[in-house]
Amino acid sequence: MVIVMNVGATAAEISAVIARVTETGFRAHLVEGEERTIIGVIGDDRKAADPELFNLMAGVDHVMRVSKPYKLASREFHPKDTIVPLNGTGVGGKKLAVIAGPCSVESRTQILEAAHAVKEAGATALRGGAFKPRSSPYSFQGHGEAGLELLAEARAETGLPIVTEVMEPGLVPLVVKYADVLQIGARNMQNYALLHAVGESQHPVLLKRGMMSTVEELLMAAEYVLSHGNGRVMLCERGIRTFETSTRNTFDINAIPVLKQRSHLPVIADPSHATGKWELVNSAARAAVAAGADGLIIEVHPNPEEAWSDGAQSLRPETFAKLVREIRRVAEAVDRTV
Repeated sequence: MVIVMNVGATAAEISAVIARVTETGFRAHLVEGEERTIIGVIGDDRKAADPELFNLMAGVDHVMRVSKPYKLASREFHPKDTIVPLNGTGVGGKKLAVIAGPCSVESRTQILEAAHAVKEAGATALRGGAFKPRSSPYSFQGHGEAGLELLAEARAETGLPIVTEVMEPGLVPLVVKYADVLQIGARNMQNYALLHAVGESQHPVLLKRGMMSTVEELLMAAEYVLSHGNGRVMLCERGIRTFETSTRNTFDINAIPVLKQRSHLPVIADPSHATGKWELVNSAARAAVAAGADGLIIEVHPNPEEAWSDGAQSLRPETFAKLVREIRRVAEAVDRTV
């Protein structure tokens, strides 16, 4: 349920409504807009708060029920787009975020070379995996904290904020020490203990859609993070598993406008994992921007043929620079900037 306060409602009136929400056994989630304040009533789905308890209170304009099972993530609750602060700019505004870098941190030389290359081309953040969930237990699993230290060095040299994956709740405090954004990978989208942990961290989160998950399931996963008062959540469409085998995954381009319609959270597109083939990444990236994505996350490696993971979908720095030039033109056509 959402309680919409009158324009000009006083602090005392807002506090009184919040107090009544608490008294009835629910939690109040406050959203202060430019003109109005909205109070979300959050609690056990098995019981519902009575709107009549609030309708006649001083300062209340009206009360409405949120029809979606995801409350905090829905546009009904939060009509305006959320902008997630990142390194002095925002993800979700008019300017597109471009997150780029290698799948995994392999060496100091590799990550520093990649970081400088993507920064020069126009990237706004650096991605790189220190902990890597792999299908095979014999594949490279990442350098762990040593990889995080290399990412921190790359940030110090380039100024690019760091996006890196965290795989289990116990690792959240460690990764928070180094990373600017905690990435939840597709395989962990419904790892609820991990979602609770990153929510409690109050750190920005990039939440990837599971490879066989619906849009609603993605939004319900985001709800876990939001339920801890951590509103700095970015959703990521990275392709889903279907019967089609010509690409690594099927890029659900429809999901981008659907998510923008249903939720206020920014949407990042991952054409690298969606296609699995470097030669298709630029086309898919352009399409994602045209469809309304708030940013892209792209795998870039100085020498893709020598990459320890995901070399087939990684762009060379010069190809990435070409992509940035191309998406600038597409962004202008849809009233965005890069």
